[in-house]
Amino acid sequence: MYSAPSACTCLCLHFLLLCFQVQVLAAEENVDFRIHVENQTRARDDVSRKQLRLYQLYSRTSGKHIQVLGRRISARGEDGDKYAQLLVETDTFGSQVRIKGKETEFYLCMNRKGKLVGKVRSQEGGQTRPDHLIFRNDFASSSCAPGSFMSVVPRSISMTQGSLSPFGKPDGTSKECVFIEKVLENNYTALMSAKYSGWYVGFTKKGRPRKGPKTRENQQDVHFMKRYPKGQTELQKPFKYTTVTKRSRRIRPTHPG
Repeated sequence: MYSAPSACTCLCLHFLLLCFQVQVLAAEENVDFRIHVENQTRARDDVSRKQLRLYQLYSRTSGKHIQVLGRRISARGEDGDKYAQLLVETDTFGSQVRIKGKETEFYLCMNRKGKLVGKVRSQEGGQTRPDHLIFRNDFASSSCAPGSFMSVVPRSISMTQGSLSPFGKPDGTSKECVFIEKVLENNYTALMSAKYSGWYVGFTKKGRPRKGPKTRENQQDVHFMKRYPKGQTELQKPFKYTTVTKRSRRIRPTHPG
């Protein structure tokens, strides 16, 4: 038999333990996973495999397709135009994408002023990714006296329009080139800048880019429709459904006794 103080102590401990378990269960029920989803949506995903898609973006206002013409962006491309074919890769699981011109390999970006520009992504060692971008660096050595160090002076450094500085950060990897896809109620798609919230990709009736601060989600200027190029089918293979017949019961042959 337990003594009176020992029994009271055990009852108090059991009561406190029960209260603690109830509080833990209540806290687990009130967990809001939306905060976790929002944080993961904003974060970059450099580990998962990127999903790559090829299509055109038809502008509702101009009646043409978005073109990535190097650093210049427009919405005057005809159906099937080589500059209107866009490679879209997923950046996170939260509908964040990067849009790159298939022909020029320039990324569609929005700078801090809200202007749509094309930026190129460089490879390791300062080399630009597109083969047709030319980086030329001519060096001329200065004449030196005997016993002195010879200095090498760069004569001229020239790059084609839109390429990167050899000392600059790859532009195509910045968050200015990331957009959030929004599927609207009218089945059109809007592209909002991931860095500048509330700024959308938009064009005028003449196919000229609109600045981000002057765009709104309900404007027709920011409405686009995804279209596959002429003769281009969907890259992803659809699921194939097969019918399975129900297996009939096997009848064993009877042997005469």
